[in-house]
Parts: sequence; C-alpha cells; structure tokens
Amino acid sequence: MEINYRLTEEDYLKFNMFHINNSDSANKSLKTQRFATPFVYIIFAYIFANIADIPFLYALIPFLIVGILWVIFYPKYFQTRILSQTKKMIREGKNEGLLGEHTMTLSEDGIVDSNPKGETKVNWSGIIKLTEDDSNLYLYNSSVSAYIIPKREVNDLEGLRNFMKTKLTHLEIN
Repeated sequence: MEINYRLTEEDYLKFNMFHINNSDSANKSLKTQRFATPFVYIIFAYIFANIADIPFLYALIPFLIVGILWVIFYPKYFQTRILSQTKKMIREGKNEGLLGEHTMTLSEDGIVDSNPKGETKVNWSGIIKLTEDDSNLYLYNSSVSAYIIPKREVNDLEGLRNFMKTKLTHLEIN
C-alpha cells in the first residue's frame, strides 16, 4: 500500500498539541505549574504583609485574585506557548525532510517513508503506538515522535486502519 501526502506545518503543530494533551509527563507538568504557582503567591502575600506591616488579609486578596486568574488562564497560555515554540523551532532549523511531500509505503515488513531529502524505514515491531485525532493518524516510533499521516490524503481510511491493525498485533489497539 502506498500513500502520497503533503505534511504541512499545521499537521505537525496538531501532532505536537495532540502529544502534549495526551502525555502523562506533560499533563503532570501543566498541573504542577498551574496549581503550585498560586501557593507561591500566598507566600508572597505573607512576606509582603510582614514587610509592609499591613494585615495579612489585605495583602492576600490581590495575590489570591491573581492566583485564581492564573489557574483559570494558565492552560491556554501553556498551549499557546507550546505552539509558539514549535513554530519557532520549525522555522529556525533545516526541516525540509519533515514538512512537504512524502510517500509512505506500507509493506508486509514495515514502513518506508520517503521525501525529497531521504527516507526512513521501520519494521512493524518498531511502531509502539497507533492513535489518531480528527485530522491525522499517528504511528509512534518512539515516546516523542511519530509518523504523521493526514487523513485528508487517504482514499480508504478504514482499509488503512484495518491493514495497520493486522500488522500491529503486538499493540493493544482499540
């Protein structure tokens, strides 16, 4: 089976957001940053109250408001920051082989992904996870990287899913 597709910056950004939203370590980091920072604000309120010699409650209220706003708006800031950093990294490096035209050949042995700059090969046993979102299929070949197959480029999506399921018997696929 052969799939010809064009991988865009948007596809790559969607993969990064999908990965961040489904990564245990990223979610743990988000929760830590989201909820630990307001506790630091409370400590600042206590220190400020002692230095300024004002009642703790007067110092606490503004810091508490900022802490609540932080908890509410930090997830959106976190995602925006991830997208911004990913775009910056794409544009600063040589990524000709990452984005653009690809030909993926799915055979009995594995996957060959070719582009104008070269090709990569992986046996089916090298795929550690198959997952998808509304736009793309993701064939993870490590915990942080995957082959991205845009669904818009696949003529027989259900046939592709079934073929991959027969080759990825070492995985638990829902």
